Amino acid sequence: MSTSTSDAPAWAQTLIQSRRTTLPKRLTGPGPDAAQKSAILQAASAAPDHDQLLPWRFVEIPVHARSVLGKAFEAALLERDPDAGAQERAQAHEKAMRSPWLLLAVVRTEGAPVEIGAQERLLSAGAAIQNMLLMATAMGLGSALTSGKAMSSHALRTLFKLPPQEQALCFINMGHIRDQRTPRARPALEQYFSVLD
Repeated sequence: MSTSTSDAPAWAQTLIQSRRTTLPKRLTGPGPDAAQKSAILQAASAAPDHDQLLPWRFVEIPVHARSVLGKAFEAALLERDPDAGAQERAQAHEKAMRSPWLLLAVVRTEGAPVEIGAQERLLSAGAAIQNMLLMATAMGLGSALTSGKAMSSHALRTLFKLPPQEQALCFINMGHIRDQRTPRARPALEQYFSVLD
């Protein structure tokens, strides 16, 4: 879509306000095609990144690897609750199967240069993810971020071969919207803005 300079703020406002979380259970296939995936991932590169550190990366979990991820979710559950029953383990495993396109966001919170701290690296990762969500919205796709207690588990860290300086931040879920959510009210400006006296 081409827009004139004068149209750009209105277009951006519409796009930003159109973004909604669509949970994986409300997403359906097919996921984004190869060109859409490329555009979504390229959108991340426009995020603020102090000193071009590139402290974040994304790992796709293709359909053929979902069972392995499901087993990691089961193992993570058993790390927390060794007495978890078969139904609970099955539910943990099934979470890996829901999203048409699934990515793990990884952020490097430690390491050189030490003057760029974890908070700044996390902010950069968040901005990259938001760019991706907005690009997906512009394409008419639904998206959601999911996390949970498994993110810091030994099982997940082992599966994705995460070194000590990296953290699993969240999963990014994308696909076509099967069931549209009722839009929630956005917070009012006065709820999150003030002026220093």
